Amino acid sequence: MTSIESIVNRQLLKWELEKREVETKSDVKRTPAPIVTISRESGSRGSYFGSRLAGRLGYQRLHREAIDVICRTSGYLRRVIESLDEHSRSQLELTMEAFLTGQAVDHSDYAKQLCRVVLSMSELGGIVLMGRGGNVILGPRRGFHIRVICPKKKRIENLVKYKQIDADEAKRIIEMSDRDRREFIATLCDEDIDNPRLYDLVVNTAYMDIEELTDVAVVAIKAKMDKLTHLGNDPK
Repeated sequence: MTSIESIVNRQLLKWELEKREVETKSDVKRTPAPIVTISRESGSRGSYFGSRLAGRLGYQRLHREAIDVICRTSGYLRRVIESLDEHSRSQLELTMEAFLTGQAVDHSDYAKQLCRVVLSMSELGGIVLMGRGGNVILGPRRGFHIRVICPKKKRIENLVKYKQIDADEAKRIIEMSDRDRREFIATLCDEDIDNPRLYDLVVNTAYMDIEELTDVAVVAIKAKMDKLTHLGNDPK
């Protein structure tokens, strides 16, 4: 079993155990923790920020490779769906249909599976989802969405420092990654990844410590979730 499969299995087991507890105890009502999505520029230290935030929240961080494994493995996908309660499961296809009927939305098999997985995870909660357009799939009334940015010069310096590569290679990686991520979001839902309206919080890591940004994010997440609870958490 690969490390990615271990991460996926650990999270699936957690969701399955939570559902089993609700089913076996009539006095237990499951209130899922929110889902947090993070979109990041390459070299912005967004991945590290996601790890630190997940640790503070007691969540599991799921990166692109883990999501792709779930989307492309029927057994994993089935376990995600089966972890939902009946109400959430019945609403899933309706919510998917509403998203996929939008203009210029990708209707490929992968996009449909990705949509199904991300929407399911939003109902199960307790994860930090890295990339894969989670924020645009879920929309503003589901979860908390963060964009991590940083000036290009600083991002190059970060890759040189933390990946121990030269500046030319760091620049090439950043430019390729920025292009690929921008094209992915544009194809998925005809959106601009840099549009600040797609996020609840945009953080610049150039002049703030990751731990300080984590503190800011934790406060902001609680504030939004409290507001959504007050509004009835209506996803419309």
